Amino acid sequence: MKELKNIYFLGIGGIGMSAIARYFMHEGYAVAGYDRTATPLTRELESEGATIHYEDNPELIPEAMRSAEDTLVVLTPAIPGDHREWAWLRERGYTIEKRSQMLGVLSEGKLCMAVAGTHGKTTTSTLAAWLNHAAAGEGNAFLGGISRNFSSNLVLGEGRRLVVEADEYDRSFLRLHPDISVITAVDADHLDIYGTVEAVKEAFEEFASQIKAGGALILKQGVELKFDTSERKLYRYSCDCGGDFHAENIRLIEGGHYLYDIVLPDSRIDDCELGILGKVHIENSVAAVAMLWCAAKIEGKPFDKEAVRKALREFEGVKRRMEVYVNTPKQVYIDDYAHHPEELRATIESLRGIFPGRRLLAIFQPHLYTRTKDLATEFAEALSLADEVMLVPIYPARELPIEGVCSEMIGRMLTVSWTLHEREELKEVLAEMNTDVVVTFGAGNIDVTCSGIAEVLSKKSN
Repeated sequence: MKELKNIYFLGIGGIGMSAIARYFMHEGYAVAGYDRTATPLTRELESEGATIHYEDNPELIPEAMRSAEDTLVVLTPAIPGDHREWAWLRERGYTIEKRSQMLGVLSEGKLCMAVAGTHGKTTTSTLAAWLNHAAAGEGNAFLGGISRNFSSNLVLGEGRRLVVEADEYDRSFLRLHPDISVITAVDADHLDIYGTVEAVKEAFEEFASQIKAGGALILKQGVELKFDTSERKLYRYSCDCGGDFHAENIRLIEGGHYLYDIVLPDSRIDDCELGILGKVHIENSVAAVAMLWCAAKIEGKPFDKEAVRKALREFEGVKRRMEVYVNTPKQVYIDDYAHHPEELRATIESLRGIFPGRRLLAIFQPHLYTRTKDLATEFAEALSLADEVMLVPIYPARELPIEGVCSEMIGRMLTVSWTLHEREELKEVLAEMNTDVVVTFGAGNIDVTCSGIAEVLSKKSN
């Protein structure tokens, strides 16, 4: 890397890509890139020193980066195959690495703590990064969301520990060889890439087999994977269903928070309280604490239970993960990144526990035509746990439309009342409705409406 001066990103505005961009800017490299649209995140990168454009045009690549000799290109899998800039860079012999390959390079010499799974990765990895910082006083991280504690998706600190989110999309996580890994779930997802659920499982088995000798896999209770355990430890974790790491004595307390005990293989941490809402996050906290415990064992360092308990209480969560905008006796508004049926189910059930007896309106923007086609029935089953559903047209991301695949596919299978609206209409529609608890879901661009929705619902609280 020493001979390089410049790093050019194709898809610089992605949450994982932007963390790597921030790292290279911190290290003194000139950083530039392309993304499809301007967002608050790209504007932040520009203010921090990155040069970004929003048109697929090779002529817009900065002059200083038009040489393959001193410029490295980092590519997101979301870039389509017919992208003009990508073709231009390939033709001129640039070294082009995927984000996952860069994570592999940057993790060399570190104690790599990787969180994988078809859902639950971001909150778990962000909490692990916070526990490293607040309870162990060290650690770095490349995160898949904006940590509220760090106000960033990049954490730079002392020590060898490095937390990364290991993305299974297009088998990217197979570029990593972690010391410690959590696998949160192995469900049907990304079937446009894998084809079958069996192929998804096989990829996770291969990932598990890549954990370094002397390392540890922390596997969710109920997930069955076949891999060689002769050179690495296997631990099980759950919320309250047993395993080497689990929670027990769970109590709902004031404000929708939970008090619980975390059971470890050699001891326990009593009276833990997580700083964010939702029973679903108890399980995430157990996994993150397990990672910290394993890291301490591998490094021969103390595991400070009191510091862990304090850090759990101080955890502020991740933007767009059950992010509370309005919370009054009259109106509640929460935004969540959930885009898989199991994520929707977990969040809705958590909200039912926090706000018992109140009417829940779920607003959902499906993400990808292929995911909608493959999981329409499951989406309908999960969303039907709400009292009412509002659907938004599919966010296509990298995909072209598929004939007959639309949000109405989900709507027609719902067992509760539903309507369909354009994303741009949501603020006005909600202003005229009798609302109580409202939650927006989706991994697309539904989040750009959050401030407007919050403004409308806040007025109703008065």
